[in-house]
Amino acid sequence: MTTTPAGSVHHAETFREDWLEGLADAYARTVRRVPGAFGVVGRHVPRPGKVAVVIGGGSGHYPAFAGLVGPGLADAAAIGDVFASPSAEQVYRTARAADGGAGVLMTYGNYAGDVMHFGLAARRLAAEGTDVRTVLVTDDVASGPPPVDGQEIDPSRDRRGVAGDFFVFKIAGASADRGDDLGTVARLAAHANAMTRTFGAAFAGCTLPGAAAPLFTVEPGTTELGMGIHGEPGLRTAHGLTAAGLADALVDNLLAELPRPATATGRVAVLLNGLGRTKYEEMFVVYRQVNRRLRAAGLQPYRPEVGEFVTSFDMAGVSLSLMVLDDELTALYDAPCDTPAFRSLPGGHTPAADDRTEDGDATDTAQVPAARTAPGAADLPATAALQAALDAVAAHEDELGRLDAVAGDGDHGIGIVRGLRAAVAAARATETGPAGPRSAGAALLGAGLALADASGGASGALYGALLAETGAVLAKAPDDACTTALLADAADAAHRAVAELGGARVGEKTLLDALEPFRHALRARTANGPATAWRAAAGAATRAAAATADLVPARGRAARMGDLGLGHPDAGATSLALLLTAVGETLHD
Repeated sequence: MTTTPAGSVHHAETFREDWLEGLADAYARTVRRVPGAFGVVGRHVPRPGKVAVVIGGGSGHYPAFAGLVGPGLADAAAIGDVFASPSAEQVYRTARAADGGAGVLMTYGNYAGDVMHFGLAARRLAAEGTDVRTVLVTDDVASGPPPVDGQEIDPSRDRRGVAGDFFVFKIAGASADRGDDLGTVARLAAHANAMTRTFGAAFAGCTLPGAAAPLFTVEPGTTELGMGIHGEPGLRTAHGLTAAGLADALVDNLLAELPRPATATGRVAVLLNGLGRTKYEEMFVVYRQVNRRLRAAGLQPYRPEVGEFVTSFDMAGVSLSLMVLDDELTALYDAPCDTPAFRSLPGGHTPAADDRTEDGDATDTAQVPAARTAPGAADLPATAALQAALDAVAAHEDELGRLDAVAGDGDHGIGIVRGLRAAVAAARATETGPAGPRSAGAALLGAGLALADASGGASGALYGALLAETGAVLAKAPDDACTTALLADAADAAHRAVAELGGARVGEKTLLDALEPFRHALRARTANGPATAWRAAAGAATRAAAATADLVPARGRAARMGDLGLGHPDAGATSLALLLTAVGETLHD
């Protein structure tokens, strides 16, 4: 038994057996084990007179292949060891368990081991009188030799099968499920393969069960464009790709390869596939640009799917698959299916169902005001103060994240910077003058709401309340000079709001431990000018924030750490001290 870097413990030699048993236990309603074989067969088969669709490949790619067995999709899947083909014997036994007497279609990715072992099994079945057809999946445009002018690529020899497997399996399964004969099922599966193209990219390698190190690596900050699902080399290395840049690379590499048959409808089935470690939220960010690019190219995404369909253990990366649809393929792609990993409900689907109906996208970055990176001459006092605070906190974003990670999720720096950017934009749009407490107060009210909305989380709510309550006090003041006493009143109001909202008390290692000494120091200096008093109070807050390293956390999840929280200043108190210090530099007596 060994432990992978991810912390999971496996008996590497029994991994295939163990996970297949677990799958059969979890989805007994859909699949069952093939007796004496490393394979699964659907509960719905064998069905007399029905073509059996048999798929398969190595472990490590779930939900391919065993997760795609069920009514309307594959009838059985033979499973090999990690990244290895199932043996001919395993394929033979699995196909026998699914055979309903109408013949067997074998379809799988174009890899040497799979071709040989499935081929041997097909020969054995044929010798016994079973009609067998084979369709290789060859969708990966990054594989095979580069195109040469005047020479046609032979996909059956030159290209491997990756996530486009799903489209081919779905079409073959739907055809067999409606009662088509073996020749028709094979023809439609081959047609689906001919209409399918895939291009993938990886950001980090994968670690096999029982291994002490990754099977392959990708340099930090780079993306391997075209890398295969077993770590096969890609086409080139890209540096610093954004999500939109990645989407563009995926689409660009497919558009040039996409078939354009006369029967095409303009619709394309779309599959954005995660390779094992990429989060769904991250994939949706990529799909946003994929969708825009496809539509700009005159293509209509049809029933798009974003998720994991062909993985590579814990590889970080994605692939994009497109299948050009005609009416025949569309009907089969719409057909219902029910498998452990994918379910499609019966019922009509229209192209219009995939179109958004909103008047606009509220999250479009073009609609978000961009905050300047430094206080400008045109900025009024509240906006200038918030911009200075943003600059100071952004400069310490990583440090704040590290402090927050001691007891939390490490997102404090990111969240507060994001919130302050929104606060600056809101204040700049609101604070139109004349310069004075009321104008500044109105700006801070809006800034507080914007910060809470953009930042989210507990810190976002507390900071939002702090700004909004400060703004509420200033907005009610006489519209003349801003006095130290007025600022002290605002600090007291902010303290009350934060304490009531968060339910914390001084000494529990929160931002209150910096805010409390700040407001007392400010109140004690009402005889001084605002700038002098504020800067002195900010110094008290900074010292108090540093002293939180000696406190044991007593609020929220940090309280569970007990003495383990000692020795590290509180992230919230630290960011507040940075903010208050920066604001003080913008004030004048």
